[in-house]
Amino acid sequence: MTKKLSELRSRRWFADAGMRGFSHRQRMQQQGWRREDVMDRPMIAIINTWSDLSPCHAHLRERAESVKKGILMAGGTPVELPAMSLGEVMVKPTTMLYRNFLAMEVEELLRSLPCDGAVLLAGCDKTTPGTLMGAFSMDIPTIFCPAGPMLNDRHVQGGVSRTIGAGTHTRMFWDEYQAGKLDASELVALEARMTRAPGTCNTMGTASTMTAIAEALGLTLPGASSIPAMDSAHPRMATACGERIVGMVWEDLKPSRMLTRGSFQNAMAVQMALGGSTNAAVHIIAMARRAGIDLTLADLDAMGRRVPVLANLFPSGDRLMEDFYYGGGLPALMKTIMGELALSEMTVTGHTMAKNLETAQVQDEAVIRPLANPVSTLGALAVLHGNLAPQGAVIKPSAASERLLVHTGPALVFDSQPEMLAAMADESLVCDENTVLVLRNAGPVGAPGMPEWGNLPIPKKLLKAGVRDMLRLSDARMSGTHYGTCVLHISPESAVGGPLALVKTGDIIELDVAQRRLHLQVSDAELAARRALWKAPVQPFKRGFTRLYQEHVTQAHEGCDFDFLQGTEPTPEPVIF
Repeated sequence: MTKKLSELRSRRWFADAGMRGFSHRQRMQQQGWRREDVMDRPMIAIINTWSDLSPCHAHLRERAESVKKGILMAGGTPVELPAMSLGEVMVKPTTMLYRNFLAMEVEELLRSLPCDGAVLLAGCDKTTPGTLMGAFSMDIPTIFCPAGPMLNDRHVQGGVSRTIGAGTHTRMFWDEYQAGKLDASELVALEARMTRAPGTCNTMGTASTMTAIAEALGLTLPGASSIPAMDSAHPRMATACGERIVGMVWEDLKPSRMLTRGSFQNAMAVQMALGGSTNAAVHIIAMARRAGIDLTLADLDAMGRRVPVLANLFPSGDRLMEDFYYGGGLPALMKTIMGELALSEMTVTGHTMAKNLETAQVQDEAVIRPLANPVSTLGALAVLHGNLAPQGAVIKPSAASERLLVHTGPALVFDSQPEMLAAMADESLVCDENTVLVLRNAGPVGAPGMPEWGNLPIPKKLLKAGVRDMLRLSDARMSGTHYGTCVLHISPESAVGGPLALVKTGDIIELDVAQRRLHLQVSDAELAARRALWKAPVQPFKRGFTRLYQEHVTQAHEGCDFDFLQGTEPTPEPVIF
């Protein structure tokens, strides 16, 4: 399919013979563009999620310049459009509260302005699904340019040197410090050095999971998601993105021509083989539904049963993303699981996935394992059901303790994160390693925004006793960099009356991951009696985006998108007066 100059979307703004066209051309020339730059070339938006409070994206101003160079080389006109920056760690209460905000902003930026195509500069956790969801809904040619992971660090302890990174090691070192195994001066030294360069977390956390999913969907250049942010290949890749998007505009190669059920099959298979973040369960469903594809937790569970974890990356393994890049990157991993992939799906290259993977090769089998030698056969994701989770809950078996995958124990219930954190520091807390820690009011509506509180800390007194994992349940999410036996995304959430709201301290909870069972040993009659007394938590949010969010967000098993944004119903193009 070849698009003519007269068919470019931007021509509605710039080719108009009336006063409006005169005004639009005038204002672009005010900025130094020539008349022919807006009349004779496609206009390409560079959606940039850079900010000074997003260290993962600290280099994206420079990468935008590389993208612009590629666009100009290919005969396009680049325009950079800043979008909401959602850097993890700094944004409170959680970036997840604003994922849909970013998706709306991207969609409306592209719709309201004279854009023929888009390059998305993003990578930190929610920025990938957020920008992509907006681009899917707008449906103009789009290519995703991932921010890339940070570089590795080294730590010497007891004469032994090991590679360390962000996220997973942050929790490990903090637990060791809490247990008195690490002194304060060493912690300060680690704080200054562990995240030693711009880029996203270098474990297989949510950032690398979601950029890999973008690549598996065919929306990045082959291998793009694995390139470290500070590698010289990264700006070259950004330039190539700029060059390629111009070709995509002329080919009218937009998301609706690429995204199929097969594309999402590839994304699910990649998540499992990577040992990817449980957060993907929410994001991939939301992304699929924006593309008009009805993906469910059952689809994810089925893939998790089939595809073992092959990427030896924290938290399921012991390596980091820089090692993964040298080991062949995502194309090599996808080549290894080709039997699970839909290979005829179209990608941003203009070729099929099969064509993109032709030359891929594993360079290090210690990092990208063969099928005969997986990192874990337990699976990267399992979906649980039972009277505690009628609509499902998720767990990451490959990052859990095997001894806890079948477990029965008494609940210790907390109604808020501050209450829970205070209790964890109390060395007189009544609990032991068999206790099941439960946090509620941490879901999409309740928190609000479903923050990453699901990796509940181990009580300090148990850390000192050597305990490093317990069964933990919540309607929250968990950072993809974290590990442990954590049941997450319990749906429906407690704040809207889900069964988690009815649990009492001392109730017995059963988990059986192999049977996909999560059960509260309380009779139906007792639960009904408790429900009759239950009252919804009072929400203090009376205005602003948070109120909009609470009124329209769907539950975790539906992707936590806004109910009015799902699907492919077209929005009319803006009227130009």
